[in-house]
Amino acid sequence: MNQRVTIDASRAILIPARHGIAARLRAGQSVSVLNTYGKQVVDTWAFNASDMTEFMSMEHSRAAMLRLTPQIGDTLVTNRRRAILTVVADTTPGVHDTLIAACDIHRYRQLGAVGHHDSCTDNLAAALDALGLAAPETPAPLNLFMNVPVADDGTLRFQPPVSEPGQYITLRADMDLVIVFSACPQDMVPVNDMKPTDAHFLIT
Repeated sequence: MNQRVTIDASRAILIPARHGIAARLRAGQSVSVLNTYGKQVVDTWAFNASDMTEFMSMEHSRAAMLRLTPQIGDTLVTNRRRAILTVVADTTPGVHDTLIAACDIHRYRQLGAVGHHDSCTDNLAAALDALGLAAPETPAPLNLFMNVPVADDGTLRFQPPVSEPGQYITLRADMDLVIVFSACPQDMVPVNDMKPTDAHFLIT
């Protein structure tokens, strides 16, 4: 069932374009991730608040959900196969990604970037550091709003998000956790429609 929540934009927390932010959620709380301008991917990670070596795992979640993209009612699980986040609402067309690794310095060098380029991998580390935490590795993220269609022959394509301004997805915490969001800075392939922008989130 799509348990929609009312988004109070005045209380929403900014995820600055090209940057990341981390927050703590207690079990039972929900977080709504708002695609403020409609075409922004938000890389998302979740870690067990008491043990950072346990984290939301896309490969384990696909096995648990038996689908590539989470839908309302689906539960994402950790690398220890325990429930960590459940999708309770989604006002977007439901197009998200669980396949693509977070962008990093190596990806941008391969794409031809010269010098520093913001990345979701660096954003994860910086956001956690602001809470005095560190991840043991960079897990594959839940790429909210990311549009990577899988063709019948198994090939993938990077396409702009199909979400519209103000649409959101709501996730319920199934354990005490630390959640991290990165407003993806990718501007060399069209996953953000080539224009990275701000996004917002709201904890309820």
